[in-house]
Amino acid sequence: MKKLLASIFLLVLPVALMAQEPAKKTVKKAKQPTASRVEAKTTANQIAAGIMAAEAALTPAELAIAERVYQGKLPCELGAFVTLTADEKSPGYFDVQIKQQKYRMFPVVTSTGAIRLEDQKIGAVWLQLANKSMLMNQKLGQRLADECMSPDQAAVAQRLIKNPAPSILDAPAVIITK
Repeated sequence: MKKLLASIFLLVLPVALMAQEPAKKTVKKAKQPTASRVEAKTTANQIAAGIMAAEAALTPAELAIAERVYQGKLPCELGAFVTLTADEKSPGYFDVQIKQQKYRMFPVVTSTGAIRLEDQKIGAVWLQLANKSMLMNQKLGQRLADECMSPDQAAVAQRLIKNPAPSILDAPAVIITK
C-alpha cells in the first residue's frame, strides 16, 4: 500500500508542480504603422486642429480676388447666417461657417468675374455676386444658404429693385446682311 501511495505521489507531484508554475505567455509585437499611415494620421490631426501648413500658395490673381471677399457675419434668407473669416496665417484662405458646418476655402478665378471660393475636398462653393452671395454643396447639388448679403450687397440689391438692369432680350435686333 505504501508503495502504491508512493507511486501515485511521484506521478501527481510533477503535475501539481506544473500547475503552480505560471504559464508562459506569448507576447505578440504590435505592428509598427507604415510611414503612409503615420503621415495620413498626422495630416488628419493637423486638419482637425486647423493648422494644416501644406496649403498651396495662391497666384496674384487669386490673391486679388481674396481682397474683394466680404467678411463677417452675413445674414441670409430664412434667418440663416454665414460667417466668413480671413486666415491671417494663410493669405487668401477663408474659414466659412454656417451653423455647425465649417469649410476651408480659397479663391478660384472665374470667366464671369464673380467671386468664387471653393473647398474642393468637401465640394462646397461660395459665390459672391454684386447683389447677393450663396453657399452651395456641389457634391450634394444643394444650396446651403442663399440671399446672403453684406451691407454693400444689400445697397446694390435695392438699386436693382428701383432700376432693373436691361434685359438682353430688350436690345434692338441687329440684322446681318450679306
